[in-house]
Amino acid sequence: MKLQYNIFFTLVFILLMISRVKSQESPGFASLNEARLEPFKMEVTYNKTSHILFPSPIRYVDLGSENLIANKAGDIANVLRVKSSVRDFEEETNFSVVTEDGKFYSFDVFYSRYPDTVSYDLLQFKRAKEKQYSADVLFEELDGDSSSLTELMIKTLYGIPKRTIRHIGSKSFGIQFSLKSLYVREEKFYFIIQIKNKSNLSYHIDFVNFKIVDKKNLKRTVIQEKILSPLRTYPMLSPVNYRSTSEFLFLLNQFTLLEDQVLEIELMEKDGGRYQKIQIVNSDLVHAKIVDDIHLKLK
Repeated sequence: MKLQYNIFFTLVFILLMISRVKSQESPGFASLNEARLEPFKMEVTYNKTSHILFPSPIRYVDLGSENLIANKAGDIANVLRVKSSVRDFEEETNFSVVTEDGKFYSFDVFYSRYPDTVSYDLLQFKRAKEKQYSADVLFEELDGDSSSLTELMIKTLYGIPKRTIRHIGSKSFGIQFSLKSLYVREEKFYFIIQIKNKSNLSYHIDFVNFKIVDKKNLKRTVIQEKILSPLRTYPMLSPVNYRSTSEFLFLLNQFTLLEDQVLEIELMEKDGGRYQKIQIVNSDLVHAKIVDDIHLKLK
């Protein structure tokens, strides 16, 4: 009987010690497993190139080893080409991708002589599952704003059909180029431009330039120009088909103009001469429509 009591009290003592140790370890500490981002699994091979279609333009790629080669598919900003640089590598490797919409993707990669799949379309990947395989990142140029929130704001403003500006535009060679709307929110400008192609030829956009110029250029004085780089462009620039209309949104940091300055937005045709230009004065900027309370289109 005495032996049974000793065993009982010994077990109780051990359980109490285990409970005490766990209670001391738990406060203030969390396992990184709770923050685990589930990677995609994919196979690559030496003789074939795999392609991954992302929902947004690719901004950054980091490869886990020299066994992989990866680069964007030419001028297509949201397609990544991946293949093995050596035959039959044995160790698992990985790579990571950050896209313009602020998503971080992780991939675990294995070598296969005969991969089952060589093309992947993440555009069709269900959003419910996407949260397991991607995470938000914060871009410095967005001043710490959530990239997902910025993306939602862009898509919401882009989807508003109403025109807020009617007096800024140009027209020539069957192309009508105009500023449809201008919004401001948290020291960011949202420029929405509209391109109407009334001609019988498709219009292939080479670039859209934003630059601050001095009005005195007209008097042949020293030319002063300041190029403004958009933080985001939505959607990606694409050809405007004949007899059709396209719209694009450009996100820029807030700025103002001096009395002798104007903002010029230039539209240049690729391998063509249908150049367009519109000018915006400071009064247009300071009267931009304020985005105060807007219903974001969550999908």
